[in-house]
Amino acid sequence: MRPIVDAGTDEGRWRAWSAPAVWPALLEDGRMPTVPPLVVAPHPDDEVLGVGGLVAMLAEGAGAEVTVVTDGEASHPGSTVHRPTELAAIRRAETAAAGKLLGVASSAIDHLGHPDGDVDEVALTEALTARLTPGRWCVTTWRGDGHPDHEAVGRAAALACRRTGATLLEFPVWTWHWAEPGDPDVPWHRARRVDLTASARTAKARAIDAFRSQILPLGPAPADAAILPPNVLARFARPYETVFVP
Repeated sequence: MRPIVDAGTDEGRWRAWSAPAVWPALLEDGRMPTVPPLVVAPHPDDEVLGVGGLVAMLAEGAGAEVTVVTDGEASHPGSTVHRPTELAAIRRAETAAAGKLLGVASSAIDHLGHPDGDVDEVALTEALTARLTPGRWCVTTWRGDGHPDHEAVGRAAALACRRTGATLLEFPVWTWHWAEPGDPDVPWHRARRVDLTASARTAKARAIDAFRSQILPLGPAPADAAILPPNVLARFARPYETVFVP
């Protein structure tokens, strides 16, 4: 795991670095996938931060289904404002609001309710195996992202994809914080750029804004500080998203 502390790598360094090569297979014969991809988020908001623009573009075709593994109730463990159960309810509501902005129906969002910080990989692998089919995209956090839940979900998805023949696409979230351009610990050779349309960028920005519990302080106490301050959010305002292909 990686320490996710301090301000992390400045977005200016990432912007100055060469973006990954475009992913030509995204639009096969000019069309989006005919089977809705399954987007698997360790916590509410990971799906928006990592691939919210892609989800918005998929909404113009087959759409996407979203499985949220935990409710993110441990985002503010020492909060003086909300108990964990209250945070869980807030974040589920934020997920629904963000999904609507991205064109994802509430019926296409599934919450598994694993404990935040204690994902059951075996149970998750079974749940994802039941949802996947040969060739279907499974889009989730990279197995080396640095956050224990992100990595556990990535491993479970990878195993489910091997079992079913689904296609695993991984996206970084906290990698942008601890890594540096050209970092040898990141599989840049598998990285591909997904260029976003103007409408997808707008939808993604609005969806991120729906997670008020994460982008704004819950209260004045240090334990209630924003999890996603402006310097972190800047990493997800690029005109493209990055996925690691098989």
